Amino acid sequence: MNADAGDRVRVERADRTFEGVLLPSTTDEHLVVKLEGGYNVGIDRAEADVEVLEADAYAVEDAQTEADDESDEAGSAIEFDEDLPTISLISTGGTIASTVDYRTGAVTAQFDAEDVLRAVPDLAGRANYRGRVVANILSENMEPPLWQDLAEAVYEEIEAGADGVVVMHGTDTMQYSASALAFMLETPVPIVFTGSQRSADRPSSDNVMNAVAAVEAVKSDCAEVLVCMHASESDDVCALHRGTRVRKNHTSRRNAFETVGAEPLGEVDYETEDVTFRRDYRERGAVDLAIESDLEDDVELLKFTPGMDPAFLDVVEGSAGLVIEGTGLGHVHTDLIPRIEELIEGGTTVVMTSQCLEGRVCDRVYDTGRDLLEAGVIEGEDVLPGTAKVKLMWALANAENVEEAVRTSLAGEIQERSVPWE
Repeated sequence: MNADAGDRVRVERADRTFEGVLLPSTTDEHLVVKLEGGYNVGIDRAEADVEVLEADAYAVEDAQTEADDESDEAGSAIEFDEDLPTISLISTGGTIASTVDYRTGAVTAQFDAEDVLRAVPDLAGRANYRGRVVANILSENMEPPLWQDLAEAVYEEIEAGADGVVVMHGTDTMQYSASALAFMLETPVPIVFTGSQRSADRPSSDNVMNAVAAVEAVKSDCAEVLVCMHASESDDVCALHRGTRVRKNHTSRRNAFETVGAEPLGEVDYETEDVTFRRDYRERGAVDLAIESDLEDDVELLKFTPGMDPAFLDVVEGSAGLVIEGTGLGHVHTDLIPRIEELIEGGTTVVMTSQCLEGRVCDRVYDTGRDLLEAGVIEGEDVLPGTAKVKLMWALANAENVEEAVRTSLAGEIQERSVPWE
């Protein structure tokens, strides 16, 4: 077969004919063709007669210089247009870079950055692209060392002249990775995370709109770490969430992501391609590029629930840090406080957040809170629990005064005040 992924093909098998775009396959035994209606079909190669109707219009060429080839970092690019900005597409895997394994029916992280460009031809003509693969995993397999690899890759791309970076990432842990990069990098250009709730194999996939909106967002003037995902169930607007204030709040809905405690920072209109912002942001070029990617990975996140045995805290004994999701203003059962004090005396930094999500921790109102403060617990302000864990990992490795760092907004993770909004 002389057809390549991205070619438009006609495939005849027995008494049936299929026409569509040839996609990369997870096996040597099957062809995968995206049909006009959006569905994909898997065809046994041995039974298929393939005719190429149109060669791939988005042929990908090697983007690495001879010096780059000597490194162990893989990269690729589309032919450059001097009138367009240069955007780096960094792939870590996830649903946006997934396909169906036709042996098992499972969705598998398979595409690299080149395949994403082939799978989303709407990206063509919007920018010059450099592609880079940092990982090829489903996001539940993301780990702190990969955050460091990702931060280093983004740093190198910006240092090499990228006008912005789009990170393709699985949605389940995207909020953690976005927070990690927000703390590790000072960036003079936008860094936009995006993904999809539904793989490209499904007609209801959100991958095309999210990817296109992310590219438009990364061409904007907002030089922060953002998350770009559907703002509604319709294909109309993508929300731009600050990376340290966003949370995935639904398992499968396309508009699963929300900015907690406020409106999204901005949005991208899919039809007009306009990018607008509602609140202040750090502008492009406002800071010099810098990286501090060290992390203390011995930090745990614990959710307090009624009836919890104080002995449960034995699991984190000796840990460098502990973030607690307390109730209300930041409380736990009074029986846990002596054990928490012992942990702090043993060298564990303990930060209190609230499982309420919206609102600010304040341990000065009730006796339990004052006892926690006296024990040495640090109030986490209104930082989201997951963000607080990432922030504490970074602060323990980089900050001279950890308590001051925890209580200071470093990347927009702490709001000036917590108020109800609609």
